Amino acid sequence: MKSNIKTTNILGLFIVAAMLLSSCSDSKPENKTTVTAVNVTVEKASQPEGKGFFSASGQIEAENFANISTRMMGYVSKVYVKVGDKVRKGQALIDINNSDMEARRAQTQAGINQAKASYITAEKNYQRFQVLLEQKSASQKEYDDVKTQYDIAKAQVESAEQMQKEVDAMLSYTNIKAPFNGVITSTSVKIGDMAKPGQYLLSLEAPGDFVAMAMISENDIPFINKNDSVKVFVKSNGINITGTVSEISTSSQNTGGQYLVKIHLAIPEGTRLYSGMFISAAFPSNNQLSSQVLIPRDVIITKGDLQGIYTVSASNTAILRWLKLGKSLGDKVEVLSGLSSGETYILSAESKLYNGAKLNIK
Repeated sequence: MKSNIKTTNILGLFIVAAMLLSSCSDSKPENKTTVTAVNVTVEKASQPEGKGFFSASGQIEAENFANISTRMMGYVSKVYVKVGDKVRKGQALIDINNSDMEARRAQTQAGINQAKASYITAEKNYQRFQVLLEQKSASQKEYDDVKTQYDIAKAQVESAEQMQKEVDAMLSYTNIKAPFNGVITSTSVKIGDMAKPGQYLLSLEAPGDFVAMAMISENDIPFINKNDSVKVFVKSNGINITGTVSEISTSSQNTGGQYLVKIHLAIPEGTRLYSGMFISAAFPSNNQLSSQVLIPRDVIITKGDLQGIYTVSASNTAILRWLKLGKSLGDKVEVLSGLSSGETYILSAESKLYNGAKLNIK
């Protein structure tokens, strides 16, 4: 009896297993997720036409500016301006305590008055003895003595007047005035500070006229010529400005082995520039034909110390390729290796890219 029960149980298990297998075999496979292609815009890498280039960094500066200082030592008694103030030529900027110089000026004026009084007396005696000598009423020696006194008195007046000019010049360094129309860009003193000879007090710039000052290495300076056309990229606002080389320094003694080159800028109307803005200037290279491949800077992918770009594979998928980059040219950068001229790279994508992503090229 027990054997029959066991046989029945085993048979039931086989029947259940068969039913499960049957149901699994009849079920339909699940649908796989459809992969959506990423819409992209592509570009072919190319070399710039004509000559090559080399780039240099620099800054925007006002063409007409002055760092104002003084030759006098004294306490600052007045500061008439602040940063951003517009001033006119001759306008008072800073006063330095000048009580000592005012006292010296008074002494000098007293000396001038005394010298002039002596001169007037000597001149009258000289004129009188000229008449007496003609009338044979005075000797030649008497006449010569009077003339000597007259010449001394005249020289004393001239000396006193020169001293007054010197004092007036020194006083001009205690009453600082604007040398030209402009805008105050910085100040370094306040009332009560001690001003010292040669100490920077404030800076003044003439608004509107800006130049770019670029630092050039000794390897590149031989290939720069006056009136060369230069592309200047202003990093802060991302604009390109055409410039012309106007001055080339012939010495690097005071600039750390670099040569200063001034670039006159053709500033488009409405462009806002400020002194101190950093720039990248692209100079034409006259010593070799162009071999650079340029790509936009904003398409570069950065991961740690690695830099790369997405390219298009033969099967129309995205491939991240690492590059070796060189010099910058405005909003573009030179590719030294990793991308050849004529190869296609992805310029923009409507969604996130990754290795192997299907592409829909517009």
